[in-house]
Amino acid sequence: MGQISVAFPEAIANSLIHQDLYITGAAPVVEIFDNRIEVTNPGTPLVDVLRIIDNPPKSRNEKLASLMRRLKMCEELGRGWDRMVLACEAQYLPAPHIEVFQDSTKVTLFSEMEFSNIPMEDKLWSCYLHACLMYIQGDALTNKSLRDRFGIPETSSSSSSRLIKEAIGKNLIKVLDPNTAPRYMKYIPIWA
Repeated sequence: MGQISVAFPEAIANSLIHQDLYITGAAPVVEIFDNRIEVTNPGTPLVDVLRIIDNPPKSRNEKLASLMRRLKMCEELGRGWDRMVLACEAQYLPAPHIEVFQDSTKVTLFSEMEFSNIPMEDKLWSCYLHACLMYIQGDALTNKSLRDRFGIPETSSSSSSRLIKEAIGKNLIKVLDPNTAPRYMKYIPIWA
């Protein structure tokens, strides 16, 4: 589980900072499995999950967040998801998976997994979040950037092409300029 150790502290900090303290009988829970870590906290996100990367930050517990920043337990306000996704990308791991329930939110961090073994839902989510990160950095997703993100060799570029096509079909990303030659095509999040 060492591969996800960079994203893990951020997931814990997020669960504490964003928990809904008005929900009784619940507290943040960390579950460790052989292939993943699940962090669950009471409360649902204050922002749309599809815009979790680029939305302005909102915190239920600002005093706790401020204290945790001063103690260096977390970074600047609103960068938690960016940091978690970037840490997973650097290790070729699936992006952190987020599930929203009626009164709680669960974030799952996965351990190392071959690209071919990653479920399509997680590949699509990772592709979408990669497009979001590229966009907020002033760039766009490309076949090459997606291959680099997953550690896919250039000889398997058709795998990333199929994933891009699927993400377009699911309305997660769109072509930046439809008049560009296919080889140089760039993609941005659907909301951009």
